[in-house]
Amino acid sequence: MPATKDGGTPSNDSRASAGDAKRLNHTGLEAMRRMLNDESLGPPIAQVMNYRIASVEDGEVSFTGTPQPQFCNPMGAVHGGWYGVLLDSCMACAVATRVPEGSTYTTLEYKVNIIRPIPVGMEIEARGFAQHVGRSTGIANGEIRGAQDGKLYATGSTTCIVMPLPTDT
Repeated sequence: MPATKDGGTPSNDSRASAGDAKRLNHTGLEAMRRMLNDESLGPPIAQVMNYRIASVEDGEVSFTGTPQPQFCNPMGAVHGGWYGVLLDSCMACAVATRVPEGSTYTTLEYKVNIIRPIPVGMEIEARGFAQHVGRSTGIANGEIRGAQDGKLYATGSTTCIVMPLPTDT
């Protein structure tokens, strides 16, 4: 079931799901702002991975999240995949803010550099910055910082593919 901005799962919600946003007549920026304002549902993975959208601007999107014990690897540290999910989300959504109406996007590839371990239970902010969005590709960078300490925990980069939506004929 689709997640709300705060990670809840409404049982009877009239808002469009995140997947429906690409079928509506909105630019990527409008679709992201609708999600931020709870006018459309966020991605279902946000509930599972305990993060939520925090801000949306042209070319910049941030999420906040808190790693839980179930996100740890066998050594007891927050799994690198959690860093990847947060960075992929903020970077790709930063690209989305510059995708025109009638187009969609998806991650083509991304890279994560973990600088230091995030303590379980510590709130972080993942912020993505679009560097370029053209007709066929978008490039963005991102970072994860501690919400309280401001320390840099990880960085990332991504390339997204930008595609026209199929027209109904």
